[in-house]
Amino acid sequence: MKAALALLLLLGLAACSGLNGLGGSAGGVYAPGPSRERADVDGLIVGHRLMAAGEFELALRAYSRAAVERGLNVDTLSAMGSANLRLGRLGQAETLLRRAVAEDAGFAPAWNNLGVVLMETGRTGEAAESFRRAFALVDGGDERIADNLRRALAKRDAAAYDAPEGTEEFLLVRRGSSEYRILSAL
Repeated sequence: MKAALALLLLLGLAACSGLNGLGGSAGGVYAPGPSRERADVDGLIVGHRLMAAGEFELALRAYSRAAVERGLNVDTLSAMGSANLRLGRLGQAETLLRRAVAEDAGFAPAWNNLGVVLMETGRTGEAAESFRRAFALVDGGDERIADNLRRALAKRDAAAYDAPEGTEEFLLVRRGSSEYRILSAL
């Protein structure tokens, strides 16, 4: 009986140590580890999708990873500025967006997004100028930037005659790869 049990044990161990057994090339008894190959994922695209889903903190992280991979260029600076704006970090958003327009003064989405920050901080005159630059860069061909400019000019011009400032709510809306616009009740 003991000999039969020992023989069964040896046969069982032999089966486990074969090519298809637990000790074979399939990786052993443990689950496979993470793949060493990482798919090339564009942090900007991931960030844009997270922004659309309302995950602004995660989007900022994705944009930061894109900045590490691509460098701090107008796209990454503008995207990080927009994410900070949605998180309510207006000072950080303004700093990043000003760096973006300094990097490339011909990038209309950065001027537009800077205008949104300036509207949120009550600087309607400067916001109108920012929207005016964005509008000129797209040759008036973007109706959303035109709407932002109209709203900023109306708010600036009506400020002297209207009720207390801050009663109107402006919303940031994503458009395209890194362009945002504001919506208001004007």
